[in-house]
Amino acid sequence: MPVQVSASDVVYDGAIWNVRRDSFDYNGASITREYIDHPGAVAVLALDEQDRVLLIKQYRHPTGLRGWELPAGLLDIAGENAVVGAQRELAEEADVVATEWALLTEFYTTPGGSNEAIRIYLARGVSAIAAFDRTHEEADIEPRWVSLDACVDAVLARRVSNPILMVGILAAQVARSRGWSALAPADSPWPRHPRSSGSRSLHITS
Repeated sequence: MPVQVSASDVVYDGAIWNVRRDSFDYNGASITREYIDHPGAVAVLALDEQDRVLLIKQYRHPTGLRGWELPAGLLDIAGENAVVGAQRELAEEADVVATEWALLTEFYTTPGGSNEAIRIYLARGVSAIAAFDRTHEEADIEPRWVSLDACVDAVLARRVSNPILMVGILAAQVARSRGWSALAPADSPWPRHPRSSGSRSLHITS
């Protein structure tokens, strides 16, 4: 049964994402919740012929740390296909392109406080391209190729803390153990995306 939204307003219009306030009826009560209204994101687990994963180290201001993560970015270009966005991020952040793309996994990053949905793609058939001219936090990105097994060890030993990296690494480890048979086509429908018409069963009633 769809949740009936009686009001929905942007209470903070941010540079990258907004904060939205919804009022809705649920279990006979009127509830108001605020959450980050996010455009969605993509990440890439690039794997070479030696089963090495491409990691990047990047500064993230909310934590004040430079940590290891997968190449990733927002889907903030209007009308851009998610796979194209992933290919763009891989090239811009790591100077790498790939010939084989598949959908590895997808998830909501913080379902209690954000509608951010992210897809992680598996990219193979990788090769280097000319260096991209990066700025701001991306100017000093440090790339490194690390074996998938070593990445799994780092996740289990709590030496990395980026959730996208952790989910992607563990998903890749399981997918590899099953001969990559669980992979979906890269262009699979994405109903959970926040900008998808089928992502939320909500109806504005006033």
